[in-house]
Amino acid sequence: MGKYLFIAEKPSVAQEFAKTLGVSGGRRNGWLETDRYIVTWCYGHLITMSYPETYDPALKKWTLETLPFIPETFRYEVIPDAAEQFKIVSGLLAREDVERIYVCTDSGREGEYIYRLVEMMSDPCVRKKDRRRVWIDSFTEEEIKRGIREAKPESAYDALADAAYLRAKEDYLMGINFSRVLSIKYAGNVASLLGGRYSAIAVGRVMTCVLGMVVRREREIRSFVEQPFFRVIGTFRGIEAEWRAVKGSAYENSPLLYKENGFKKREDANALIASLRTLDPCEGVISSLTRKTEKKNPPLLYNLAELQNDCSKLYRISPDQTLKIAQELYEKKLTTYPRTDARVLSTAVAKVISGNLRGLTHYEPLAPFAEEVLGGDAWKTIGKTRYTNDKAITDHYAIIPTGAGLGALKSLSELSSKVYQTIVRRFLAIFYPPAVYEKTAITIDCGKEKFFANEKVLKEEGYLRVAGRPDSDAKTEAGTAGLKKGMVLPVDRFEVKEGKTSPPKRYTSGSMILAMENAGQLIEDDSLREQIRGSGIGTSATRADILAKLIRIHYLNLNKKTQVIRPEMLGEMVYNVVDASIRPLLNPELTASWEKGLTMVAEGEISTDEYMEKLKGFISRRTEYVKQMNNGYLLRQTFEGTAKFYKVPSSAGRPQRAGRRPTKKRKTKTTTEE
Repeated sequence: MGKYLFIAEKPSVAQEFAKTLGVSGGRRNGWLETDRYIVTWCYGHLITMSYPETYDPALKKWTLETLPFIPETFRYEVIPDAAEQFKIVSGLLAREDVERIYVCTDSGREGEYIYRLVEMMSDPCVRKKDRRRVWIDSFTEEEIKRGIREAKPESAYDALADAAYLRAKEDYLMGINFSRVLSIKYAGNVASLLGGRYSAIAVGRVMTCVLGMVVRREREIRSFVEQPFFRVIGTFRGIEAEWRAVKGSAYENSPLLYKENGFKKREDANALIASLRTLDPCEGVISSLTRKTEKKNPPLLYNLAELQNDCSKLYRISPDQTLKIAQELYEKKLTTYPRTDARVLSTAVAKVISGNLRGLTHYEPLAPFAEEVLGGDAWKTIGKTRYTNDKAITDHYAIIPTGAGLGALKSLSELSSKVYQTIVRRFLAIFYPPAVYEKTAITIDCGKEKFFANEKVLKEEGYLRVAGRPDSDAKTEAGTAGLKKGMVLPVDRFEVKEGKTSPPKRYTSGSMILAMENAGQLIEDDSLREQIRGSGIGTSATRADILAKLIRIHYLNLNKKTQVIRPEMLGEMVYNVVDASIRPLLNPELTASWEKGLTMVAEGEISTDEYMEKLKGFISRRTEYVKQMNNGYLLRQTFEGTAKFYKVPSSAGRPQRAGRRPTKKRKTKTTTEE
């Protein structure tokens, strides 16, 4: 009988498979082996796409004549630092005594791509062997055994692999062609305003779109003109109410108004108060009073984007930090697969959710809540609620605690422990009842004018008990108790409160991840917005890295304390270049439609040839268009207009925002990544 070979993505994951399979001895340099099983691993990617000079040494020099560069057959090569492990893995794959291969790389598009590249570069005999795909959501022993037991033929994931290859080719071709053509045409002009230091222009399918979102928001803030307005507030027997120019008001549709609840000028607000004080009697009458009960259900479970956004707000950490922690928790068996877009459970998981809950009864900080949930019935019917939806799941369900691996808690940093508890609280909350509020709306007549007051009182905490975050907008005691329609209320005072319109908020690292996930909301065209619903730009696995890269190459600036993102001078100049040459790269419409296309390939709706033809045509047309452009002078004027918002550097050094310390020079390298 032949042996079974298991290939994991990382050594730590391989160890979990080895433990489950009972492979404790026979450790070799790069794999583990018994008389029945072999367990080996990659170190992430072992193979990469070859650079143009591999096709032709002349392509090492950047010239317009060699563009566009679109090879008929793509070349790949072993990453030098990974050569030893590739030799080991490829050798094991080809061994005659290996009867079956279990692919255990991460269960997603990128994990599939990592294995397929290794197989492609190995002996062709591998493709004749029995290859099966292990698709799991956590590294608990039970889940690993299930994944092995239910492993499908590797061929069932051919469409996913096709999408993975296309994604890599797309990023490669856009990066090579657009970065080169824009650098040749415009990098000299950019360099002249950066103190004469040459910097290649890095362009990518997703990263350039993200840059566009940040720069456009910054320009909206710059062009914003603050508008003061003046509200009239009346206090009636302790009840504070806001005046509005509704129907019947002397100011209905008046040009003096900023909006129906405020004036453009303070003197007009004071004039209203003066007229109200002349009333005899000067009092208010409750003309309307409604009380209604409102329920607020627990939020859906975490996907990666929601977790990254919350961690940005709660702990002021970047999305890539959150992803690293989520990956750590996953590899230590504490939580399920992190790179997921789903916020619900699968039906299969809902049926066995009691196991997760029982495990959490040993998690001391929240054990009482887990015990309380198990003592009730909500967990028994969770499969029939909005928190379970197979149709809303593509590859993986939401991020939840496994209830296992608690022994690893002592090895976690304080921050990792906090993130884990955040995930546990969100999970336990779905088994609790809604929070219940009493909302009161009051209309007070004062002559012909009307004042409005609203009150929100928390009556039942429900899931807020375990959520760990109180509702700051709600009161715990009613200030309107005892009030009834028709009651006459004395006037305590009238006053003018000044307000100011606010500019759009800058993105934070967390809100940017959510904006990338929900990029369809930024698209005006209804049909296209519907077409890319659920696609967004980038993927849960890549968004944090893309944002981190833009910061690393000095296109964006991240304030580590506030997590607020702003463009750097270099980044805004690159925006100007792309806006004047390949404008679609800056917009979510194009980027999200490409991502939608990859999804369609993965689901078998379109062929790889169809996608590739569209891609080649787009790159060829856009590259040729830029080659023919002659707009350097106009761009120079645009650059100078941008530079006034920054402290322009001297002949050396990177552009600095006013008030920042200079940093060491760093050369920006051309990239073929997103």
